[in-house]
Amino acid sequence: MGAGELLIGQLEFYWDVHLRPRLDGLTDAEYFWEPAQPSWSLRVDETGRVTYDLEDPAPDPPPVTTIAWRMAHIAVGCFAVRANAFFNDGTTPADADMFDPRQLPADLPATADAGLKFLDHWYARWHDGIRSLDEGALARPLGPKGGPYADDSMLALIAHLNRETIHHGAEICLLRDLYRARD
Repeated sequence: MGAGELLIGQLEFYWDVHLRPRLDGLTDAEYFWEPAQPSWSLRVDETGRVTYDLEDPAPDPPPVTTIAWRMAHIAVGCFAVRANAFFNDGTTPADADMFDPRQLPADLPATADAGLKFLDHWYARWHDGIRSLDEGALARPLGPKGGPYADDSMLALIAHLNRETIHHGAEICLLRDLYRARD
């Protein structure tokens, strides 16, 4: 078994056995629950568009983030921008690297159900893209699409995104536990 199979298998196992089953039954109340103030979340702006709370640089300490924020972070920050950059389906510019804001999805989900569908969609796009690569493609440098990480391999990117997905997925699961156990 090669390194690619190990890393993709790690993501699949985490997704299928740990994270995705824990998201079943997610309600809007949980999705938007702000366990502390300040909290970052997804919010509907005055135009009706769903926006993502974010400050650059982030305050120190950064605000607590909601399940909605963390799910969007995984869907967008881990999967969507990378799937769009490396496995472009024609919906984003071909010249954009993985940090180009044109890689961002146009719409964010305004409900837990839509958030789950959004997360599932972008996981499938990323997963199917990396699953389609052979060991040679996984080992090659990212090239211009990698921006400042052009010399890193797709394997390195997958390892990084697995860590991010596992890290933020565990936070989501903990938030669900805390929501369930609140007074």
